[in-house]
Parts: sequence; structure tokens; C-alpha cells
Amino acid sequence: MTDTPFVPAPRASSPVAPDASCVLLKHGEVFLKGRNRHRFVDRLHDNLRIALRGIGGSTWIKIAQNVTVLGGQVPQEALVERARRVIGFNSVEPAVRVPSTLEEITQAAVRALRDVSTERPGRGFAVRVRRRDKQFPLTSSRMAGHVGARVLEAVPDLHVDLTRPDIVLAIEIDRKETYLSWTRRPGLSGLPVGASGRALVLLSGGYDSPVSAHRAMRRGLACDFVHFSGAPYTNPASVYKAYALARELNRYQPPGRLHVIALGKAQKQLAVAGAGRLQVVAQRRLMVRTSSALAARTGAQALVTGDSLGQVASQTLANLVAVDEAADLPILRPLIGWEKQEIIDEARSIGTADVSVLPDEDCCQLLAPPRASTRAELPHLRAVEKRLDLDEVTEALLGNVQVMLPGEDGEAAPPPTPACPTPEPA
Repeated sequence: MTDTPFVPAPRASSPVAPDASCVLLKHGEVFLKGRNRHRFVDRLHDNLRIALRGIGGSTWIKIAQNVTVLGGQVPQEALVERARRVIGFNSVEPAVRVPSTLEEITQAAVRALRDVSTERPGRGFAVRVRRRDKQFPLTSSRMAGHVGARVLEAVPDLHVDLTRPDIVLAIEIDRKETYLSWTRRPGLSGLPVGASGRALVLLSGGYDSPVSAHRAMRRGLACDFVHFSGAPYTNPASVYKAYALARELNRYQPPGRLHVIALGKAQKQLAVAGAGRLQVVAQRRLMVRTSSALAARTGAQALVTGDSLGQVASQTLANLVAVDEAADLPILRPLIGWEKQEIIDEARSIGTADVSVLPDEDCCQLLAPPRASTRAELPHLRAVEKRLDLDEVTEALLGNVQVMLPGEDGEAAPPPTPACPTPEPA
């Protein structure tokens, strides 16, 4: 795939074509940062450029005061769709840009609202002006009144409504260019991905862990993923789901790698060692122990799980404490206080629910006892683990890890192992 060429924005002195389309991206928490704000903005723009790859035309990015302006030789809706994937923007607004003269701004406003009135006649409108260039001859309030009066004269189907307008025409006046927008689409807000470091997400095939990963990304964490399958005792359906989920999540960040680890034989070893009702918690401890070792190799500084307190037997407070004790890194749980329906609703909004609902063979159910312990005690867990050489088990698991790079191009490296064969074409 060929990256979209990055073309610098026109110089301020360059003429602006009438009603040249662009997209205004309003900054989120980056706005609150102090002296190191430029580092967050640079990261935000790097992520934006990555999101624009393969869009099919040249693009440019311009920095204004707490706003990023995006444009190029690409349909505006395509720019909006890509920009809405980038974490760190509060809103994404399709706009037009015109020279900063009273006449050009007024004419552009009339044209814009005339087009809107054709689609939605009888609506109320308001004009909001932000004058960044204090040398502009009219104040913000006088400019809003002037534009509103001209619109009323030219578009009789509209009426002024300053309290609850159906249409808000936003005008932002810079020294050389002015931006007009009347549609506001919500962004993902949060911190730019990568601004807070790197994490390794324990990715299952359910609803919880993908939502947890997305929440971690919104706090600025770049995420890699690790999926534990029950191979060779289960089919590869869970691996296909993990790949699809990681691919969907990578739409929101510079693509992270997916590590697939076949846990089945180690699970059987725990069962033979007499784990009994502790089997599920012992498996979780082995997962975080292995993930900690993997994180040390990939540069991750924390683990992320989809645990929600009390949701299932393995997620009681006592069991979470027992799992934490086996980790060498902090375990972050963004969903710790969420209810299941909240998680499902969030999964639908980020696009992972349709994958999570597909059937698979979850490795956590492999060799699971009829009744799992809700209060696993560390001495009992350690007694089971002493019957194994955990260092040897962990090294064996990491020695056969399969690494993929799920992305929109569908590439993976290296090819799947025989335990997780590539699905045949439908």
C-alpha cells in the first residue's frame, strides 16, 4: 500500500479559492496541556497522517490556534471519516475556507445556508463568530449580526433562533483565511495514542477486552495485543476473532501487533497438577505471567485486561488480587466499574460487537471446573504452581508465539502456524 503523500498547507499569503472545502478538527485534552503541549500536538498529527494513508489523493494539514485544518484533493466526506478515527479531537467539522474579507465571508455564509434551507426549509439559525484576528474591522458580535442580517435577506425560508437553533453557522476568522462550518460531528476526544506509552492488551474474543483496549487508547496508550487460544485442543475460531478484533481496533491507532499463544498444553499441565476449582485463576495467573515476559520483549509498560469487578467468578476482588500477584507489570482495568450492558453498548459504538458475538471456543472454558473458586488463596495457588516449572512453561509458550500485524490491508507476518490455519475463502 502506498502512503498518501503529505503536502504542506498553502502559505498564509496564498490566495484561497472561493468555498474551498476543508475539515476543522477541534483539539481535545491537548488544549489543557502546558509547556509540553507541542509534543501532544505533534503526536496527534502523526496519528492523523497515519490514518490518512491510502486515502487516494494528496492531503495537507495546517495548524491554527487549538484547531487543526485538514484538506486535500480528496472528497470531504472521506477526510471526515478518516479524521473521526483519530483519538484526540473533540469534534470534526466539515467546512469551507475563504479569504478573510467581509464580502467573501458574507457571500460564503449566504451560499451555505441557502443550500441548507433547500434541504431543511423553515429552520431557525444562529451565527457564532470567533475573531482570532483582532485586526478584522468588525467585532465578533457585530460580524454575527451583519452575517445574520444578510442571510435573512437572501434566504427567507430561515429565521433567527438564538436560543435553540436548528442550524449553527460557526465562523472562525484568521488573518488570511476564514473557516465556515455548520455541521459538527463528535470526535473520540482523549489523549493522542502513544502519548502515554505502550501497553499489551490481553485480547479475548468477547465484548470486554476490545472495549477495554479502546478505552486504554483514549488515554494515550499505544496497544499491542496478545491472544491465548486453547490450541491444540480447540479449533482456531478464537484466533480468527482475535485477528478481526485487533484489525478493527487498529483503525484507531498506528497498527499494533497481535501475538497468538497456544495455551492448551499448559492448561492441561495445570489440571494434572491438581488445580481443581483453582483452574481458572491459575490459568489467568499463567496468562499474565507470560504476558509480562512478552511485554518486556515488546517494550510495553503495562498490561490491559477487560475485567469488570464481580462480573464472573474469576473477577471477584480476591481473585483479581491473586492474578495481580503473578504479574511483573501494572495491570490496568479500564472497565472495572462498568456493567455488562454498558460494555456491549460501547462495543457497538466502536465496531467490535459484530465480531465479538460470533461463536468460538474460548480457552478459558477448556478444562474449567463446574464451579470455579471465587476466593482463590495464594498459598494454594503457589502449591499448584510449584508442581510445574513455571519458567520452563513460560519459555515454551513464548517460543511458539505467532505474530501478526492486523491492518486494513489484511497483511500478517509471519504466516499462521499449522495450529491456527488460514481460513479458506468463502
